[in-house]
Amino acid sequence: MRADQCGYQVMGASPVGVERFDTAVRSLLLFAENVGDAWESTVADDPAFALGHIGRSYLRCLSSEAPDAAEARAILEVLGDGQELTDRERRHLDAAHAYANGDLHGAAARLDALTVEYPLDLLALVVGHQLDFFCGDSTGLRERPGRVLSSWDHGHPLFGFVLGMHAFGLEETNLFPQAETVGMRALDAEPRDVWALHAVVHVHEMQGRVEAGLRFMNERRAHWSSGNFFVVHNAWHEALFRLEAGDIGGALAIHDATLHHDRSSKVALEMLDATALLWRMHLDGIDTGDRWSILSDAWADKTDDEPWYVFNDMHAAMAFAAAGRVEDLRAVVARLRRYIASAQSQVTNLSMTADVGLPVCEAILAFAEGRYDDTVRSLHPIRRIVHRFGGSNAQRDVVARTLLEAAIRDGNGALAHALASERLATKESSSYNRRQLERAPQPDARTAPARVAAV
Repeated sequence: MRADQCGYQVMGASPVGVERFDTAVRSLLLFAENVGDAWESTVADDPAFALGHIGRSYLRCLSSEAPDAAEARAILEVLGDGQELTDRERRHLDAAHAYANGDLHGAAARLDALTVEYPLDLLALVVGHQLDFFCGDSTGLRERPGRVLSSWDHGHPLFGFVLGMHAFGLEETNLFPQAETVGMRALDAEPRDVWALHAVVHVHEMQGRVEAGLRFMNERRAHWSSGNFFVVHNAWHEALFRLEAGDIGGALAIHDATLHHDRSSKVALEMLDATALLWRMHLDGIDTGDRWSILSDAWADKTDDEPWYVFNDMHAAMAFAAAGRVEDLRAVVARLRRYIASAQSQVTNLSMTADVGLPVCEAILAFAEGRYDDTVRSLHPIRRIVHRFGGSNAQRDVVARTLLEAAIRDGNGALAHALASERLATKESSSYNRRQLERAPQPDARTAPARVAAV
């Protein structure tokens, strides 16, 4: 047995195989374009290298798409029951099986237990962190890297990546000053850590610091705008800043150049960024030309897959709604209803769909049909639990904006005013929030409490 870069023993790998494993882990942390090839190389000359196969399986699961999960299950079959593996490797195998079979919460819990015993295991940490993200577990996003921080030598060349993950968890739990400080420390250690950069960008987004956010992204453009699979998502954040600043043309230019175009790979995690940007514009009544037609065609290629991650289905529903493809939208809703009714196993996506995903997609259908009161009735009761179907606070804001817009269009003045006021109370600098408060119909004076004049 030989040790990896974090000092843990691995089985079934040559010295070259261990070096390739270390490279593959680093590629995953960097979201590097060659991450797939890096993981394939780990087993090219060491077909019995279990952690190489497990990493290949994790990578496919992280795409959030059903066909890739099927590939992940096939990869794991070659490892059998793993009785000959080390304790750490068996724990990884167990977590990978859970993930590939749709038990996201179970996989996250297994990786959590693994990192308690092996706090320097970066593969377990980064996959577990992504699972917390996919499950919408903001506390987990903060606590998982936080639990291992004191075990690391702060001079270790990979320690910055731990800080980057911690920064994002701090941001998602609204600890913005801490998140920015930790994120900048991570970037000092590794300027190409696009996840850490993303954490700092989120801080700017959530605090409404538009000009500073654009300046920060522009100053570091060379480190995030090419060579990684996170280009689209970080570009989406740049487009959101442009949209908030009223630069519609700039936001659309980013969409066309980076988010979705003729050469886009039609990866769901990238398509949902394009959808989320255009849906914000759709709610604001902005003409986006034929972009919805092109994007909805791309989503149509995905909707025949078995339900796997309903957060993706929501974005498909938005694309169909905005493109006027109401029958395709109804088909998405019908498919999710059948899935809930016929599911034989308690996979994580089932509860995500039943609790949040289906009500949101039904609300989008109602919105597309002009039934704004039904949109409100679907979304308002679940607005405190929307995090359960994954994504970040910034990503889930499309649901909150849809609820607010439906309340305005329905003439529900009291609710619209309350929702807009609630938003403005946490992000006073947001021009969108101020604009919605101005648009919201005034509440009925008979139901509003009398204002007490200052003495």
